[in-house]
Amino acid sequence: MLYTLGINHKTAPVAIRERVVFPPDKVEPALQELISAAHLPEAAILSTCNRTEIYFSQNTENGDDAVIRWLGEYHKLRLDEFRPYLYQHGEADAVRHVMHVACGLDSLVLGEPQILGQMKTAYQAANTAGTMGRELGRLFQHAFSVAKNVRTATAIGASAVSVAFAAVSLARQIFGDLKPLTAMMIGAGETIELAARHLHTNKVGKLLVANRTLERANDLASQFGGEGLTLQQISERLAECDIVISSTASPVPILGKGAVERALKIRKHRPIFMVDIAVPRDIEPEVSELDDVYLYTVDDLEEVIQENLQSRREAATQAAEMIEAEVASFMGWLRAQEAVCTIRAFRHKAHSLQHEVLDKALQMAAAGRSTEDSLRYLAHTLTNKLLHDPCHRMNDAARQGRVELLEAAHSLFNLPESALVRRGKEQL
Repeated sequence: MLYTLGINHKTAPVAIRERVVFPPDKVEPALQELISAAHLPEAAILSTCNRTEIYFSQNTENGDDAVIRWLGEYHKLRLDEFRPYLYQHGEADAVRHVMHVACGLDSLVLGEPQILGQMKTAYQAANTAGTMGRELGRLFQHAFSVAKNVRTATAIGASAVSVAFAAVSLARQIFGDLKPLTAMMIGAGETIELAARHLHTNKVGKLLVANRTLERANDLASQFGGEGLTLQQISERLAECDIVISSTASPVPILGKGAVERALKIRKHRPIFMVDIAVPRDIEPEVSELDDVYLYTVDDLEEVIQENLQSRREAATQAAEMIEAEVASFMGWLRAQEAVCTIRAFRHKAHSLQHEVLDKALQMAAAGRSTEDSLRYLAHTLTNKLLHDPCHRMNDAARQGRVELLEAAHSLFNLPESALVRRGKEQL
């Protein structure tokens, strides 16, 4: 059975979400630990600022209990601290959820495209860790294909709406003209790059990019005529900044209350607009207590991003209809896998009979029997051996009045309907 187990922006506040995050460099060893601890055949982990989800298959119906226990032990959390925020899906619901996530229908910003790239990263991590199996691998590939089709056939990605766009839109609402302002980007990932692009489009006066790696900071800053910094330079340059947008994978805050207080004194308390998109948070929550600081987290942006979403909501309805058809298609494939062992066994038996009878026919030919006699023996004996067991089972079914088995045989062997089957239907 396929399962999805997770926590996201709809079910939990950032204070909870940040406690179950898997840093990118920890995903692969975590997957291997999960597979061993919960005895799973396959698993993948998707961990972003807005969600942590575990996708896995399990042969028992209570497989999610072992995964929940492992999740709590891994993050050193009691079950009662995070279990109320979890959602769990199985079989078709799990498949549906994965496709909704891939298409951006479950995102904070409806239809945002970044999640698809994050899912592909999760897929690659599971492949590298050796935990991506046949069923889960097929599900991810199917979800990627569905997401591509949805973006091609609908307007789900037509309007420029994202967390980064929402952050810049809020800055414009607060400051109006961005031309006289200086903005600092902390981090150099997709979200920061997108925010920097929106700021550049809105003609922000000066752009600083601070990152753990100065080379990466310079690469991103140069795209927009900005300046690259190290994380250690943030405090000394913070007083220049009117806008700060942060999104890193740091497990601890990068910017503390004391550093912001010192910057405000130098600025003579000119306001600073800050957006902390990271989970765990990059900016200490206590910063929000300071006068002249406007600090927003990803949760605070939800109201802002409602603008420009109507076309996406309409497209989402169309996308959901497309997904339902794809869920049915995938579940059909999944059910067909249950027949693989039976088909393989049936084919093996048929080939064994073929070799047995063929060897006998060849012996007859070698002993001087005519080619016609050998071929007649081959055709007659092979046919009888192949038909013996099915005919015996159908005869027993007829004696016992098991019409459903005869109906299955007619469908399986593509036979015309018999009188017994017709009578059985009439009696129902």
